[in-house]
Amino acid sequence: MLPLVIISVLLAFTSGKPCDTEGSNGELLLSLGKNLLRSLEGQDSAPNPSVHLALRLSNSHNLAKESEHLNRMKNHLHNDIQNSLSNNQPVTGLLALYTLALKSSCYDLNTITFTVAQERETLLTHLKRQMEQEKENIAYSHRPLTNYYQYSLGVLALCVSGIRVNNHVTNKLIKTTEHEHVGHGSTDTYAMTGMALQCVKDAGSHVHNAVELETALTKIKQKLLAARRADGHIGNEYSTGLAVQALLAMGNDVAECAASMQAMRTDVRANKYENPMAASQILPALHQTSYMHIKNKSCLNEDNSLVLEPIDPVVTLPSEITVTIMVEVVPSSGEATLYSVDVPKGSSLLAALELLAAKNVGFTFEKESSLWGPFLSAVNGEQARQSDRRFWHLSSDGTALNQGVGDFKIEAPQKITLKNSTY
Repeated sequence: MLPLVIISVLLAFTSGKPCDTEGSNGELLLSLGKNLLRSLEGQDSAPNPSVHLALRLSNSHNLAKESEHLNRMKNHLHNDIQNSLSNNQPVTGLLALYTLALKSSCYDLNTITFTVAQERETLLTHLKRQMEQEKENIAYSHRPLTNYYQYSLGVLALCVSGIRVNNHVTNKLIKTTEHEHVGHGSTDTYAMTGMALQCVKDAGSHVHNAVELETALTKIKQKLLAARRADGHIGNEYSTGLAVQALLAMGNDVAECAASMQAMRTDVRANKYENPMAASQILPALHQTSYMHIKNKSCLNEDNSLVLEPIDPVVTLPSEITVTIMVEVVPSSGEATLYSVDVPKGSSLLAALELLAAKNVGFTFEKESSLWGPFLSAVNGEQARQSDRRFWHLSSDGTALNQGVGDFKIEAPQKITLKNSTY
């Protein structure tokens, strides 16, 4: 009976509204690719390996700009990772993304090295060591040093680079899936775990545990399909891209007309993916490809037709309409403090917090940068650090935000809650 249920779900997944014309979809892909390419132009922005991956997995390229970005990664991003390694900070996710980005440009990974404690070793050696440390931490404390998303990304990066992943490393991922401890049910984490385990399966290096591996993959497929909403999104608007990538990698036929593909196209047309990191996970899915395809990428005879036309700068005038928001800060003690601030309609949450801090009413905050943009690291002097497995959970009128402080826009009066939370 169960196979019939699964088949029914798969049929539902691949059904949907009639497709747009091929030309219309092609123009949409080109437009999204150009937007990602433009996001690389700001010299003050840090090079983003996820954006590089998306551009390299596209059908149309601007090889000169991609090469320029590759060189920026090899300098700036490389130095950031070097500093983290030297300070013994876990950097699994960033190191894995860097590996995938280099691999997507067919770069010789054996020529990339880092020096720690006066010992020079290759990027892949350091990534393998990071994975061993993650695995040992799981054995000791039942969780990785970072999180299972980064852990899965590390497995995937090693696998697509042709490195045999240690069976003990893979087993931790299989067992975690079996006991449903993957990212507390996070669609993103299930998707990345699915791609990682599928790559291991395809590599044929986990034969002695093949049954458990297949069971884990089946469970991940079921979790992703069960997370599909009526509007076609899987999880939410920002997890659908990775979820579709994973289903494609695991052999599902995500047809052009599938509801999830249509949902992503609708979001692109509505400019929901202004954040380059979000767009970078959507573009490969819309091209019906995934990070798994990097393994066999040849970089030969590539289309070099992606050209950026000059555009007039857009000047956005401050809104004359203001809205009042309440900002509730809930520290680890649980004793909440409430503030009020008037902000121009359409302001980002970050701008609203800056206005609140400028009022000198006792509210302060600090932020740090990430590939997704700025995130809160401290509020009213209290930190929420990854090393302590804490973060500032953001919600609006009790609903969790799926955008960061730099992307979420204030359009109406509401109560924003900043809560020091654990994961």
